Amino acid sequence: MDRLVAVAMNDKQILGRWGEEFTAKYLSARAYTIIERNARTPYGEIDIVARQEDIIVFVEVKTRTSTAFGYPEEAITATKREHMIQSAQAYLQNHPKLDTDWRIDVVAIQRKNSEKIPQIKHFENAVN
Repeated sequence: MDRLVAVAMNDKQILGRWGEEFTAKYLSARAYTIIERNARTPYGEIDIVARQEDIIVFVEVKTRTSTAFGYPEEAITATKREHMIQSAQAYLQNHPKLDTDWRIDVVAIQRKNSEKIPQIKHFENAVN
């Protein structure tokens, strides 16, 4: 049984990495500059740190292959929002040269195996 859990976790990690890569390409195609990926802070990991003109954008990516457990964006709980805000603030404290406006976006991706192009929803300024 432990092997099954390990395989499931590995598949989840692969899907998550794919979603982050897809999102980085999606943002780059929309004139965002990717500053860093998988930035670690004491409060959690920031999937993507980007710049859109003069705004620093912290991006949380949620990727799902089905809606059996809800839509990807529904995984952003109140606790997760608080960690995202704390992570962004910690990142900015450690990078004082990025002293500018900032926001937190959520990118939700639905990737069904039968579809060639995944559905993507970009929620700008999703966390206040």
